[in-house]
Amino acid sequence: MEELYEYVPRELVTFMLVTVFSLLIGLSQRKISLKREGETTLFGTDRTFTFIGILGYLLYILDPLEYRLFMGGGAILGLLLGLNYYVKQAQFHVFGVTTIIIALITYCIAPIVDTQPSWFYVMVIVVVLLLTELKHTFTELAQRMKNDEMTTLAKFLAISGIILPMLPNEPLIPGINLTPYSIWLATVVVSGISYLSYLLRRYVFRESGILVSGIVGGLYSSTATISVLARKSRKASVQEAPEYVAAMLLAVSMMFLRFLILIGIFSTETLSVIYPYLLTMSAVAAGVAWFLHSKRKRTADEEQIDEEEDSSNPLEFKVALIFAMLFVVFTILTHYTLVYAGTGGLNLLSFVSGFSDITPFILNLLQGTTNVAVLTIVACSMQAIVSNIAVNMCYALFFAGGKSPLRPWLLGGFGCVIMINICLLLFFYIL
Repeated sequence: MEELYEYVPRELVTFMLVTVFSLLIGLSQRKISLKREGETTLFGTDRTFTFIGILGYLLYILDPLEYRLFMGGGAILGLLLGLNYYVKQAQFHVFGVTTIIIALITYCIAPIVDTQPSWFYVMVIVVVLLLTELKHTFTELAQRMKNDEMTTLAKFLAISGIILPMLPNEPLIPGINLTPYSIWLATVVVSGISYLSYLLRRYVFRESGILVSGIVGGLYSSTATISVLARKSRKASVQEAPEYVAAMLLAVSMMFLRFLILIGIFSTETLSVIYPYLLTMSAVAAGVAWFLHSKRKRTADEEQIDEEEDSSNPLEFKVALIFAMLFVVFTILTHYTLVYAGTGGLNLLSFVSGFSDITPFILNLLQGTTNVAVLTIVACSMQAIVSNIAVNMCYALFFAGGKSPLRPWLLGGFGCVIMINICLLLFFYIL
């Protein structure tokens, strides 16, 4: 935008921008005010807001040093807006000061356009228009919020913005790269991804189908998502069995992408080696899921996952505490395994870690093993993931029940994914 000043007078460009922006705000505000209040209590039309913006620009340029005219005009405008609000409140019992604030913002457009870079004043206009138009959306969102939703957000802000910067970055145990900061950093990153998944599942895909629940749940915890889907499948018919298994495999596919993000955050060097394998593993799981989905026989009623059952709070203190404890345990185990058993013992530990949450183990490899080769970290990460998929298959078989119609689909779908992942692992070792 600033390049235009070389060909067009600056005053003309500023005047046109102020006029257009004021008109857009006026059009948006009039539509909302008519729906909410009606013509009787309307402060002004779209032309009113346009004239407010133009007036602000004229008074701004007439006294460019002291700005007394601009401040005086703002005071008079504020007085008129106050009188309008008093009349609406006294005679029509209409409350709310949104129109007043938007009118004052419109009056301030001129100095903003004249003194600030183009990206800033365009951002201001965009935010004003969006907040004006999304009033109904915000109302619905507030009605759908749980009572403790703001508490959940406050927890995340506290653990990431208050606790994390205050923690020392000094080793807790001599010789082991384990600090309070590294423990909590891993907890914050994992909690952040889990919290994002929680918000998507609760507010964006609130009434989602089985497949979408598997996709979004996989970002949070593939193990928890598979367990929930397996329990829900107890009421499923034979025709619906492939759909549940497909959703579980989609959760596994998203697990690979989640680890891709985590590895990218903590170690770009490891990411450069492991990303082709993780992307291939994710594509294989998604491909098998799509094949199973195509085998499902459609029914009249599409079942949806119960929101309350599949929307647990990922920021509960006990969840963070368990993750931090597992991170400490795997850090100590990894250190002494390397000391007494070498990389062979670390390979064995990677398979054993699959029986629990493998996220602390993999993050520990990325953060606390500076003396371990990148290829060893990649191999152990892939082995832990394959082991965890096998354990998740066992969880699914257990929670689905002994006579579940899912059993053949589970064994076939998960078995196919596990075998291809093992082949990729062998291919990695050969290379």
